[in-house]
Parts: sequence; C-alpha cells; structure tokens
Amino acid sequence: MSDHKKIFTDDNQKLNKISSDLLGHVRINGSFLAWIAFLHILLLVCVGYYIYQLKNGLGVTGLRDYVSWGLYIAHFVFFVAASLIGMLISSVLGLIGYQWIKPIGRIAEIIAVAFSAVAGLVIVSDMGRPDRLPYVFMYGRVQSPILWDVTVVTTYMVISLLLYFLPLIPDLAIAKTRLQHAPKWLAKVYEFLSLNWNHSSKQYDILFKSMRILLILIIPTAFAIHTVTSWLFAVTPRAGWNSTIFGPYFITGAFVTGVAGVIIMMYFFRKNYKLGNYLTDMHFDKMGKLLVLVSLVYLYFNINEFLVPAYKMEKAEAVHIRELFVGEHALLFWGTQLSGLILPIILLLFRKMRKPLPMLIISIFVFMASWTKRYIIVVPAQEHPFLPKMYVPEKWMHYVPTAPEVFITLGTFVLAVLIITGLSKFFPVIPIWEMAEEAEKKETKEINE
Repeated sequence: MSDHKKIFTDDNQKLNKISSDLLGHVRINGSFLAWIAFLHILLLVCVGYYIYQLKNGLGVTGLRDYVSWGLYIAHFVFFVAASLIGMLISSVLGLIGYQWIKPIGRIAEIIAVAFSAVAGLVIVSDMGRPDRLPYVFMYGRVQSPILWDVTVVTTYMVISLLLYFLPLIPDLAIAKTRLQHAPKWLAKVYEFLSLNWNHSSKQYDILFKSMRILLILIIPTAFAIHTVTSWLFAVTPRAGWNSTIFGPYFITGAFVTGVAGVIIMMYFFRKNYKLGNYLTDMHFDKMGKLLVLVSLVYLYFNINEFLVPAYKMEKAEAVHIRELFVGEHALLFWGTQLSGLILPIILLLFRKMRKPLPMLIISIFVFMASWTKRYIIVVPAQEHPFLPKMYVPEKWMHYVPTAPEVFITLGTFVLAVLIITGLSKFFPVIPIWEMAEEAEKKETKEINE
C-alpha cells in the first residue's frame, strides 16, 4: 500500500476528524436557502433593468459622446483585478514553497473562477448590440487590443477552473462516503466528479505534474490578462491614460484587490463554517503582511503615475491632474488613496491590527477603494477631451450613473457572489487531503524527535 493510501483509509482517525471539520458546512439549511432566495430576487430585479436597457438602448444610461466608458468598464477592470489573486496565492507563493498558503489556495481559486467567469458578462452589459458579440470571434482583428483581452480572459478563466478542480478530485473521493448532512444527490455528484480516484501514487504523480504545469502557465496568462486590459486605455493618447507604466500599475493594483478579497472570504469561512483551527490567526497575520507588501508596491506606482505628469503639468495632463487633486473628483480621489492604501499600510504595520476582525474591516475598505480606484481611472479622463465641448446639453459634460447602470452593475456582482456561494457551500473550501498529509507529516516529525 502506498503512503497516500495509508493516510486515506477509512479507519484513519485524523482523516475522519479533518473530514468532519471541513465538510461540516456542506449542507442545505434554512439560512442558506434564505440567502440564495435573497440573491435570486435581487438578481431578477437587476435582470429586469438589463432587459429595459436592451429594449431602449444605452441612452437609458449616463453614457454619452464624451464619457462612453463608465460604470460598466470600471466594473470590468475591477473584476479582472480581483480574479488575479488565484495566480498570486496558488502559483507564485505555492511554487516558491510557502506551506502556510495551503488552507488559503482554494479560497483564492474560488474568487478567481467567480470573478473571471462574470467579467465577460460585464462587457456584454456595456454593449448596445450584444447580439453582435460573436462578431468579435468571427471577424476580430489581431491588431485589436479588444480581441487580445477576450482571448486572455477566456484562457485565464479556463486555467483557473482547472486549478480549482484538479486539487478537488482527491477531496471528492474522500468526501463521497462521509457526507452526513448533505443531500444524496450531492454524494452522486461527488462520485461522478471524483473520476474513480483511489489515492494511488501514480494518480498523485499525474496530479502534481498537471498542477505544476498549470501553475506555471497561469503566471504569464495572469500577467497578460491585466496588461492587455491596461492597454485598452494606454494605447490611446488621452490624458490620464497615455502612460507607459499602466501594465505593472494595473497588475500591482490587482494584487491589492485580490488579497483584500481573500481576507474577507477567510473571515467569513472561519466564522460561519467554524474553520478556526484551519484558518488561524497566523494565516491572517501572514495575509496582513502580504497586503502591506503589495500595497507598498502599488503605492509606488501611484506616486510615479501622478508625480511625473504633475511635475511637467502639460496642458491636457494639467487639467486632468487638477480635477483629481483639487477639482470635481478630489474627494473621491483622496478618499480612495487614504482608505485604500495609506491608512491600511500604516495600520497593518502593527501586529494587533493583523488579527482577524481588524483585518476584515481594513480589507473591506481596501476592497471598496479598489473599486472606486477603477472608476477614477476610467471616468475623469474622458470628461476633458482635447476638443472643446460646445453646443451640447449640460448633463453630457458630467457623467452621472443612472439607476439601470447601478442595478446592472450590482447584478454582475450578485452573480459572482452566487458562484462563490455555490462553490463554497457544496464543496470543501479547504483541501482535506492536504490537511491530512500535513497532519501526518507533523505526527511523523514529532515521533522522530
């Protein structure tokens, strides 16, 4: 019998305890049904607004000739940003060899799958003629950054889905006979998706090799997805977008968004799924330090992005900078910088602030500021075109999102939450087999000592 099979026998008490802990949330109860019902009702309202927009055109939004990219595109960039966390946690830290990320990796992949899957729908919501979406694939030009973006987003979503599913197979094989409170149909789903897994060494060799290939492939894909997204802006001569550092600027900002999202999910799972023994204070402390690191890098790019044009104060750049620093968007700009970068960095330098509850509060502010940051990137730059605004209605000169835009944007976020809810409720959010192997290694080490 291989070492793996010795660990994953039915009479292994440690495995049974870990399985019981990590499968305890896999059940359908009243609170879950109420939450799902609430999300579906909210989603139906949002779909109703989208049907209204589809029927009457984009004229029902605040988008006009000058600001043609608004809430939808800002939301798309935010979704792409949040999805990059799967690459940072699973690939970069995993390949380096950090063991503490094992209970967190699947949470990061859940976020990556949900947000990358919905990102494409956000783009569809910005289309006046969504029936022409197939034309992107049928008649797309290789020279177009839009085609590049569609390609890398789709590729990243597929790889993220594989990185989520492959490590889940051994867990499904373990859990299919241990589901106590879940419906019988779910056990059948586990049976089907476990692909006759029997914990043989050969199977694990194939799994590890496949995962390693995917972990390597997803790094350039993840860098490409946000670099190409940044190029949608940077290839234009528009002040505020005409920047050579938009690629790394977007990538580092994506890491900040993703780390904050993972911390929020960690707190929720720890509290509601009773996973305090697996998502410990140590994990929050490590994630807090990681958030400080990526925030410092992002702060550097923010300073560089605004200091250089502010120093030169060229005509178009000067107008844009003044509007951000002291003009119409100053409150939103400085509020985002303070609540999303500067204060979190300062607070997280203190150990007490890297405890679960303070980390949750800080991460919520960072997550919200990450969204407003995308809005600041997308909208203000369009309100000051090179040509003067003449003979147009006053409301065309200032972008204000309308109710349809707000609810359609909210609908895509609700859909992402639904995907996260389903994946986290019906499947273990922490790898059972990896926790069992860690427990076995720890016991062996203690015996040898």
